Amino acid sequence: MSHPTAPPATSRATLRRIAGLALPALVVLAAEPVYVLVDTAVVGHLGRVPLAALAVGGTVLTLIAWLGTVMAYGTTGRAARRYGAGDRAAAVAEGVQASWLAFTVGVAVALGMQVVAGPLARTLAGGGTEVADAAAQWMRIAALGAPGLLLAAAGNGWMRGVQETRRPVVYVLAANVLSAMLCPVLVYPVGLGLPGSAIANVVAQSLGGLLFARALLVERAALRPDPSVIRRQLAVSRDLLMRGAAFQICFLSATGVAARFGAASVAAHQIAVQLFFFTALALDAVAIAAQSLVGAALGGGDADGARWLARRIALLGVACGLVFAVLIAVGSGVVPGWFSPDPAVRDQAMLAWPWFVAMQPLAGVVFALDGVLIGAGDVRYLRNLTLVATLGGFLPAIWAAYALDLGLGGIWAGLVLMVVIRLVGLLLRTRSGRWAVVGAVR
Repeated sequence: MSHPTAPPATSRATLRRIAGLALPALVVLAAEPVYVLVDTAVVGHLGRVPLAALAVGGTVLTLIAWLGTVMAYGTTGRAARRYGAGDRAAAVAEGVQASWLAFTVGVAVALGMQVVAGPLARTLAGGGTEVADAAAQWMRIAALGAPGLLLAAAGNGWMRGVQETRRPVVYVLAANVLSAMLCPVLVYPVGLGLPGSAIANVVAQSLGGLLFARALLVERAALRPDPSVIRRQLAVSRDLLMRGAAFQICFLSATGVAARFGAASVAAHQIAVQLFFFTALALDAVAIAAQSLVGAALGGGDADGARWLARRIALLGVACGLVFAVLIAVGSGVVPGWFSPDPAVRDQAMLAWPWFVAMQPLAGVVFALDGVLIGAGDVRYLRNLTLVATLGGFLPAIWAAYALDLGLGGIWAGLVLMVVIRLVGLLLRTRSGRWAVVGAVR
């Protein structure tokens, strides 16, 4: 495959333009994980059981948030192609229909969690009644924020597609700053304990959803649901949903295995996995820029420009991953103590830490190229690759860690294996060039 210089049509999409999309996306993506890290630190000082309960309940909330991310990605790709073809109104219309879909799914999740929270918590907690009961109570409350959470995800999706960067940052920061201030107040002075954390989640997510719904009103777009467009969005999202489901099965299983190694192990896993989600979403800021710019380039008929962008974005992913690896390695003796005063929890966290550091440069490339292929609409390939990496790599590895009593280190070795499998598959696909199909909608 040749490596041409940037063609005239994409010479404007320089590193400055990529950064102009990636940096605001970083703020938006990092806001929720930062809040969760604050939440983890606040709850961690309540004791080992509340932190373990948050680990169980937080894993389920992360599943809901990941569902929103999947929906946002599908919306970004379709909106970006329409925007690149010169039809901004059609791109916003994609956001309207995505918002209807998000709200409907969010209400279903909020209602369903009232029924399944107890059995789900007992399953994930490995039979520990005290942890399971606390986790179930937290999940029932936190799930009430699902409609707002998914509405905000849909709003982020269409705004990224039309390369709108300012309003999403304002909306997300407003909601999460308020909630981060509310969480410690509700947990300690008000005396609600662990449920106070869940209430703060609901406040942030509901406010965020309302702000993004208002953005559609400002656009003066037609707000009537269009079942035909929603069906097409569902068809596009199907592969992304399957991909997201595979990830979530694996992460839920990882929490279940960690719980079976004891409360200290699952508490340490909560610290490490939330830091992983933070770095993953921060690296994903580069992927967001890829989705928007690659989608717009292909929508405008510029396949050479899209391939040029793919190479530049992959290099940026490597650089970001290396920076995270250094920071995480330097902080190994300090960071776990921010989240728990328990020496057993900190010792368990150290078992995951070397694997956490090693995966960062690899993950930087993986997330960047994920964004390229999502922007191109090449989601079927991503689905198949993810199924191989998760169900054929990560899932067997973590249950082998349980069977062989490898502890938390074995779980995180399985996560690195998944990243390596995805990296190989993404490099092969990107090099082939078969993903660069032009047109307003793929």
